[in-house]
Amino acid sequence: MSPAELDRLVAEIGEQILARLDMPRAVKGEGLNIPDLVCPGCVQRCAQTCHKKTAEIVSAGADRVSASERLTKVDPQIARLIDHTLLKPEATSAEIDELCKQALKYQFASVCVNPFWVPRAATLLAGSPVKVCTVVGFPLGATTTEAKRGETLSALRCGAQEIDMVINIGALRSGDLEAVKADIATVVEVAHAAHALVKVILETALLDTGQKTIACQIAKAANADFVKTSTGFSKHGATVEDVALMRRTVGAQMGVKAAGGIRSLDDLKQMAAAGATRIGASASVKIMEAAAVSPDAY
Repeated sequence: MSPAELDRLVAEIGEQILARLDMPRAVKGEGLNIPDLVCPGCVQRCAQTCHKKTAEIVSAGADRVSASERLTKVDPQIARLIDHTLLKPEATSAEIDELCKQALKYQFASVCVNPFWVPRAATLLAGSPVKVCTVVGFPLGATTTEAKRGETLSALRCGAQEIDMVINIGALRSGDLEAVKADIATVVEVAHAAHALVKVILETALLDTGQKTIACQIAKAANADFVKTSTGFSKHGATVEDVALMRRTVGAQMGVKAAGGIRSLDDLKQMAAAGATRIGASASVKIMEAAAVSPDAY
C-alpha cells in the first residue's frame, strides 16, 4: 500500500469513528485546533498548522516538537528573494555571527552587512550558496566617485559578491545626469570585473516620479544589475507604487530590489507582486516563520 493510499484509509476510518460517536467532523485546514478531535484527512503538518495543540504541548513541559523535514520545509523561493540585512551602526560581531547563522539555516540569497563586517561574513558563509552583500557610498551617496570605486575594490578583495551602491542623489536632483551615470558605471565596471552584482539604491523617498524614472534609466544604461528603492535610513522605505514604477521602467531584464520597512510575509508578497525580485529585510526570520505557519502563502 502506498503512503497516499494509507493516508486515505486513515482518513476514512477517522471519519467513520467520528460518525459513530456522533461527533462533528474536523473542518478542513483547522486540524487539531478543534478541541479534542483527531484529524481526518490529516496533512501531517501539526507543528505548522495546529498551533493551539502545539502550544499546549509546550506549556505542558516540552521544549522540542518533532516534525520531519519533508513536512516542515518552507518554499525556498521565499528565502531566495531575501537579502538578510543588518546595517545598523551599532551591530556587534555576535550579531553578525547570528545573522550568518540564520542565513545558512534559511538559505537566504545573501547577507547584507556594512563593509567592516565583510571579511567575517565571507568566512562564515564560505562554501555556501549564501552571498555576501555590502554597501558603498552608504547611506548618503554623496561621496566622490573615486571613493566609491575604492570602497568597491576593498569590499571585493574582502569577499563581497554583491554591491549595493547609493547614487549621487544631489547630482540627480541638480540635473547633472552625466555625473550620476559616471558614478554608477565606475562601480559597475569594477564589480563586474570581479563577477559581482551591482544594485543601485535610488533613495526613492527623496525623489519625485520623474527623477525615479530617470534614475532607473541611467542605472540600466550603466549596466547595473538591479535598481533598489531605499537605504532604510531616509524618510521612508519601499512602497508598492515605487516598485511597480521601477519595474515598468527597467523592464524584465534588470532586477528590482525593495528595501526598507518590509517586516511581514504580506509585505514581501505585495512587493513581489509589484515586480520585486529581491527583498532587503532585517525581519527575514519573522517572515520565514510566518511562511512556515502558512506554507501555501506564497
